Amino acid sequence: MPDVKTVGLFFVTALAEIVGCYLPYLWLREGKTIWLLVPGALSLAAFAWLLSLHPTAAGRVYAAYGGVYIFMAILWLWAVDGVKPTTWDLVGSGVALVGMAIIMFGPRTA
Repeated sequence: MPDVKTVGLFFVTALAEIVGCYLPYLWLREGKTIWLLVPGALSLAAFAWLLSLHPTAAGRVYAAYGGVYIFMAILWLWAVDGVKPTTWDLVGSGVALVGMAIIMFGPRTA
């Protein structure tokens, strides 16, 4: 059974990274205030700290985290950017989440 805390931590970590990248994007591409860099930097610092809280080897965490990031980015596309995901976006996100689950929760011998 997947550890709910670990999965939840992946989602919070992905949100911190997306916010940390989106705020500078707003400044660079949308002409918003440069002050968005402050919360953006704080969000990226939180992202790095959150990655350190994951309970397994860093390489495995980074690999599995990528699947959750893909899913969260598609949700962001829909919720924040107002772009409805395509069927292929949803299928790809689902595949990425299955990959995350295999990496994180598959049986281990060592």
